[in-house]
Amino acid sequence: MMERRIVFGARFGAAVAAKSQQQLLSSRIVGRRCLPFAIHRCYATSNTLAGTPKPSSRKQVTIGNDDGRVPWGQLSAGEKAARTTQQAFNFGVILAGAVGLAAVSYYLYIDVFSSDSKTRHFNRAVDRIRVDPRALNLLGSGQTIRAFGEPTASKWSRNRPIASNTYTDRTGIEHFQMHFNVVGSERSGIVNLHLVKGPGSDWDYRVFALDVPGQPRLYLEGGDATAEQKKPGFKMLGVQWR
Repeated sequence: MMERRIVFGARFGAAVAAKSQQQLLSSRIVGRRCLPFAIHRCYATSNTLAGTPKPSSRKQVTIGNDDGRVPWGQLSAGEKAARTTQQAFNFGVILAGAVGLAAVSYYLYIDVFSSDSKTRHFNRAVDRIRVDPRALNLLGSGQTIRAFGEPTASKWSRNRPIASNTYTDRTGIEHFQMHFNVVGSERSGIVNLHLVKGPGSDWDYRVFALDVPGQPRLYLEGGDATAEQKKPGFKMLGVQWR
């Protein structure tokens, strides 16, 4: 009786071992047959494939399409370089615009709004001519007087620049010279200005004269005008001599 139990146990164990070996040989993981000695590799491969992250569906960030929505930590090395380049370019554009605006503002202040600008000198001189009785006697009504700069070679250009010159002499005195054209209802002429400015002082006229063809020079203001008016003279043969 004992012998029969031993034989039955041996046969049952052999049958279980054969069935287990057959199941291992016929098993497949991810389309690949696993061998008994490599079963641990099959399970490792299956787990690795199951844990692989899915590829991202977002577009690659480039210099042209970066809108800043993707966080910095999610960018690759190339995308970080693209964003850095784009931001550097944008900063350069903003900086160039700021420098250009500052240059334009400085030019407008120096050429238009400053008390030393040639536009201010020009406007003050024209206003003086339009109210001076002697100038009106030569040119005509003050409402009809027009003032403008030198004509240009281009017939399409409407801008007539005003000729002017500024320099400082050896004694530190600033000089400003300008001439422009005036046209009235009666005649036309040329206005010549020469202003000087010492350290800590305001501009003073050295020459403010109106030259009308066929008429004596008219000094509106300045040292030369005072000297010209104070020169002694006499009249002989219908001519005024000085």
